Amino acid sequence: MRKLVVLLSALVMSFSVFAKAPFTEAAFKEAQANNDVILIDVFATWCPTCRRQSMILADYFHKNSASKVKVLVVDFDEQKDWVIYFKAPRQSTLILYKGEKQLWFSVAETKADAITQQLTNAEKL
Repeated sequence: MRKLVVLLSALVMSFSVFAKAPFTEAAFKEAQANNDVILIDVFATWCPTCRRQSMILADYFHKNSASKVKVLVVDFDEQKDWVIYFKAPRQSTLILYKGEKQLWFSVAETKADAITQQLTNAEKL
């Protein structure tokens, strides 16, 4: 059973790769300048909550293939300066922007409806 869960997690993660990019200051500033919808995902590979969020995001982007949301992943362990910059109290922090305006800040949210509703609302702006 555990092997099946690991396999399914890996499969889901592979679907979510298309929607995510590693965080860089240049990518963030460019997306802000373009007034894009940006989701900052403060992620750690060892975090089960982060993996759950990734499955929710993968499902969202699978169902919304035309989505313009840019997902930038801040590595919780390797990008501490950015973790501090975004005031993320821990991994599994999600922060949604439209350009330079912060729309939503969440820690450890794993309710699919809550996450997808925020993304849907932001895309309508």
